[in-house]
Amino acid sequence: MKPVRILVADDHDIVRQGLRVLLESRAGWEVCAEAATGREAVERTRHEKPDVVVLDVSMPELNGLEAARQILQALPRTEILILTMHESEEMARQVLAVGVHGYVLKSDAARELVSAVAALAEHKPYFTTRVSQMVLEGYLKSEAGAELQPRFGRLTAREREVVQLLAEGKSNKEVAVRLGISVKTAEAHRGNIMRKLNLHSVAELVHYAVRNQIVQP
Repeated sequence: MKPVRILVADDHDIVRQGLRVLLESRAGWEVCAEAATGREAVERTRHEKPDVVVLDVSMPELNGLEAARQILQALPRTEILILTMHESEEMARQVLAVGVHGYVLKSDAARELVSAVAALAEHKPYFTTRVSQMVLEGYLKSEAGAELQPRFGRLTAREREVVQLLAEGKSNKEVAVRLGISVKTAEAHRGNIMRKLNLHSVAELVHYAVRNQIVQP
């Protein structure tokens, strides 16, 4: 049986512990690292180079979709399994757009997680039946499947990071420190974000981030 090294990223300790027990019940599988934030997940993945990353969507500092983008950019052969409580067609489409090949709802984890990781470890996609149905229904409802990209897709990768930090209540100075940029650059990013998303206040930005599941309320 092929050994599989797995990184588990979730901001709840008890969830990570439960996932570790479930995954390591499979002979030859090892949870080589854990992460509690999206940024930590990216850093630890770059260091550990696991075969599969099990990644929650709703995490502080950097949400799961942005973390997945950065992981795949650095390590394109790493497989990612998005594990989330969000059952929505929009989320499923965003996961596919990022290039992730696995999506399992947390409610299905007990019966689907091991099968999903086993498939991804062999570089085979894995989507639960419900997720596959959502994607297909969304495609059929669109005009030949060619829907317009959501406004969030207009932002650069750095701007998406800034959106999350601002929505989490960080000031321009705190954003600058967290991202290693100048305050002036942080302010410029904020202005560009407001213009691209047609928003006029931080309150509107927070509402947008919550509605699009970038942060949790």
